[in-house]
Amino acid sequence: MNRQENIRLLPSSTEQNKPEERIRTSLGVAYWAESASLMEHLLDEDSVDLIMTSPPFGLVRKKEYGNADASDYVNWFRPFAKQFARVLKPSGSLVIDIGGAWNAGTPTKSLYHYELLLMLCKEFDFHLAQEFFWWNPSKLPTPAEWVNVRRIRVKDAVNNIFWLSPSPFPKASNRRVLTPYSKSMEGLLEAGYRAKKRPSGHDISKNFSTDNGAAIPPNLIAVANTESNSHYLRYCNENDLPVHPARFPALVPEYFIRFLTDCDDLVIDPFAGSCVTGEVSERLNRRWICSEIEDKYLLGAKGRFLESQSPKQLRLTGTKVESYNIQRPGALWDDNPQLPLSADGGRTRPKKRK
Repeated sequence: MNRQENIRLLPSSTEQNKPEERIRTSLGVAYWAESASLMEHLLDEDSVDLIMTSPPFGLVRKKEYGNADASDYVNWFRPFAKQFARVLKPSGSLVIDIGGAWNAGTPTKSLYHYELLLMLCKEFDFHLAQEFFWWNPSKLPTPAEWVNVRRIRVKDAVNNIFWLSPSPFPKASNRRVLTPYSKSMEGLLEAGYRAKKRPSGHDISKNFSTDNGAAIPPNLIAVANTESNSHYLRYCNENDLPVHPARFPALVPEYFIRFLTDCDDLVIDPFAGSCVTGEVSERLNRRWICSEIEDKYLLGAKGRFLESQSPKQLRLTGTKVESYNIQRPGALWDDNPQLPLSADGGRTRPKKRK
């Protein structure tokens, strides 16, 4: 099969903002380009199997890699949404990793990412297949003012991941992303389980005790974002190139590429950053297109494709890898002093301890 099937070459143009190719492999291409325009001119209708991306979040403070204000985010995103709806196959998926934003000066959250979700579904007829949550166990306790200083919020450690599709039935299989059984489930399988109806009304049949070898995962993805010595980082450091400051770990796109695509399918990332999606797609034998508007980050992205890397170099594998644990509520409640709550809800900044 032709790996460049469904991809048209850009017509010759003398436009100043013409997309420029920066990386090419046997499976994919990375462009320095504005992605809405690139998709419009490069991709046919119904030609893409998966759009896997982490766009710049709507933030109150500007970041160097670019972002739209939370209040203007939906309008900024609309031209991209139009192209997403056009190029995706009916069986395809749109997966968006997007973090929340705090309203300026107050301990309240912006609704911009939910407004984005509603826009995509109401204006462009996407279906919400499922909402995922990426929990980053290594996330620092932010926002510091509300979490560390005034102690009126807990740390914000979860991103929303919206899985959307043009039809109610995108292709998918959770058999591709199974996880090891928990210790308690292993014990239940060994000791046996008596079929019965739970107080909730759920009828747990004897099939529940069938050993299928692995468990169906929840919609919570636990991946620490702790990359510190990867080939990409070494390449950037050795060549004095800027490192993209907002990379998602390879396991996040890999989860959805495995879950939602087959070999030789076409995966695109219109906000590619350092081309993590392209690197994972290359390793999993998917065709890919990455687009990034900041050319400086594509210079470092080349390092992802200069040498063959085994999956073990890119991620931890195997059932013996230690899982992350979340402490149950109440683990320390008996030991915590019951200090009175602030009458003004934390409006007044506490005095520094001497």
